[in-house]
Amino acid sequence: MEPPEMINAGELVLKRWEPEWAEEGAAAVRESLPELKPFLPWATDGYDVDAATTYIKMSAESWAKGVEFNYAIFTTVGDLIGSIGLMTRAGAGALEIGYWIRTPWAGRGFMTAAVRVLTRVALTLPGIERVVIQHDAANPGSAAVAAKAGFVEIDRVASDPAVHAGTGTTVIREFRP
Repeated sequence: MEPPEMINAGELVLKRWEPEWAEEGAAAVRESLPELKPFLPWATDGYDVDAATTYIKMSAESWAKGVEFNYAIFTTVGDLIGSIGLMTRAGAGALEIGYWIRTPWAGRGFMTAAVRVLTRVALTLPGIERVVIQHDAANPGSAAVAAKAGFVEIDRVASDPAVHAGTGTTVIREFRP
């Protein structure tokens, strides 16, 4: 199973992360820390180019292993506005989508569009029957994106703070064709 390295999504382009984007990726995370820190344990004040480079290297290794497929999200004019990925950790027949958006682009429908297109791509992959999104119960932005993209809440579970920061309750949503 291997999704495409680039996905055109109208006003957006999803591209497999490349090392030359580390500096802009780090800037995007730092700019968005107030929104990211409550929910993503890796989003810290110390997030820098080295952290972004490490993430991009890990992304390449995970892609090669077929366990995680991470994309930078760009506008058609080349602005890096966030990140989105598919992960195999949701179990057989499923892929999980994780995402974050750069603060100035939040609330404008870009992430919903990215989630919709990546969901469509995921469901074309061999053996994939459903797509999952997990988010903290207190994260209204992620909840809105998932709902607008057609994901239905199926469960709420206690979360491991090392994996999911926030309230300690993870909402699990699912999309099935």
